Amino acid sequence: MNDTDCVAFLQWALPQLGLHWPGFRKVRRQVCRRIARRVRELGLADAAAYRERLKSDQAEWQGLAALLTIPISRFYRDKGVFDCLGSGVLPALANDARARGSKSLECWSAGCASGEEPYTIAIQWRVLLATRFPELSLRVLGTDIDASLLERAADGCYKSSSLEELPGAWREQAFERRGELSCLREPWRSDVQLVRQDLLSALPQRQFDLVLCRNVAFTYFAAEQARSALERLASRLHPGGALVIGVHERLPQAIAKFEPWPGCRAIFRLRSAA
Repeated sequence: MNDTDCVAFLQWALPQLGLHWPGFRKVRRQVCRRIARRVRELGLADAAAYRERLKSDQAEWQGLAALLTIPISRFYRDKGVFDCLGSGVLPALANDARARGSKSLECWSAGCASGEEPYTIAIQWRVLLATRFPELSLRVLGTDIDASLLERAADGCYKSSSLEELPGAWREQAFERRGELSCLREPWRSDVQLVRQDLLSALPQRQFDLVLCRNVAFTYFAAEQARSALERLASRLHPGGALVIGVHERLPQAIAKFEPWPGCRAIFRLRSAA
């Protein structure tokens, strides 16, 4: 499949999935390789034949959506964001949860890929804050549309390159070597639950203190779907809760429910109801 044919295919298919072409320009070669592999698996001749298959096979659209997921995930990715979470945001949210009489701090990693993000939150909590808030447990929900990525997350084993940004002392505490991989020790996995879920069509059935939705909705979703996603994320946050987005993303305009978290890049607080 050549680049021209693939781009034409993406420009046709993406809007039908609530996605927009500009978000895929930089990653199109990786996406096109995946689509070409799928075309071969189906025994089809080219992108045009795959397009005709999609017109007659609605179930294949879900498979295509999974092919479009571009996981770029590492532990402690975007150091400044996690430094801010550890030093100010998580303690403030824990205090709010304690004031409500909650027994747990609830976090949701939407689009968690192979698990680096939710596990980073779990590690950070145990190292920095668990003894400071002994009356609170941590519960982290990781959701993603891609079942294969969730299988990797459940396995909990990673190449060294995925852990390079995680503080060295934390790596020593949370991981053990298994051959060429570093695997999370069992106690450090217990705070994280992994569930297959599409942000556009389903939501968790509980409220959260912290939601991380980085480099997903506000990069790849079309404008209407991005605004809808933000509304849906807000509906699952406690008032005063925090939303984390990608450092190169912007929230959709004309939605005044969030205000920047002071001193923190890419972190926003849900305004309390007046």
